[in-house]
Amino acid sequence: MDATCIFKRIEKKYLLSEAQYDALFQRIGAHLKPDEFGRSTVLSLYLDTPDHRIIRNSIEAVDYKEKLRLRSYGTAKPDSTVFLELKKKYGGVVYKRRAAMTLAEAERYLRLGIKPFESQIMAEIDWAMRLYGRPKGAMLIACEREAWFDEEHPDLRLTFDRNIRCRENELRLDRGSAGIGLLPEDRVLLEIKTAGAMPLWLADALDAEGILPGSFSKYGAAYVRSLKEKNHPISVIEGGERHVVNL
Repeated sequence: MDATCIFKRIEKKYLLSEAQYDALFQRIGAHLKPDEFGRSTVLSLYLDTPDHRIIRNSIEAVDYKEKLRLRSYGTAKPDSTVFLELKKKYGGVVYKRRAAMTLAEAERYLRLGIKPFESQIMAEIDWAMRLYGRPKGAMLIACEREAWFDEEHPDLRLTFDRNIRCRENELRLDRGSAGIGLLPEDRVLLEIKTAGAMPLWLADALDAEGILPGSFSKYGAAYVRSLKEKNHPISVIEGGERHVVNL
């Protein structure tokens, strides 16, 4: 597995019912093959400042969003491969820098700032980490994922996420995936990721089932849920002006 990866792609999200998932998959299943992770439990540890500046900026931003996270596929062990990621979204295009390392290396880097290796991607991630004052784990989000690709369109990837859940304690990838649900049990989050326009067969299937794109940020939803639980207000920007909303 490469130690570093770069992604530049368009990502669209759709919230489906289980019935919509079944109907859609009947139409598109023949085109799809499971990717290298297939069905897996995805754990993402989102990094943030003590005042949650990264997610607040992301919620308020119009054109530019940024996140830092550490991801594993399944509960990690010290020698498991995990991915430290810097994800940016600008003008509807997602740019992601991802560095693979062991969990032990990642935890040492997050704790002490010791890079596991030198590379351009690791340097970009490290620059962002220093910009935010070495953010720490702020929210762990897990889900059950199906990941698919199309051999005729290798840049096309579809993921279906179920049982999306979060927690603010035990902020480690080696402590299991338990958490509090963020969506109703019958909801499935579809993400379509492609370098350009989606193939006609996929666009036609979405149209035939009346499935429209929406907006859903896992970390954003978990952060807002946390504020509601604590009765904390949140500031939002509407019409170019900042307002404080009691959730």
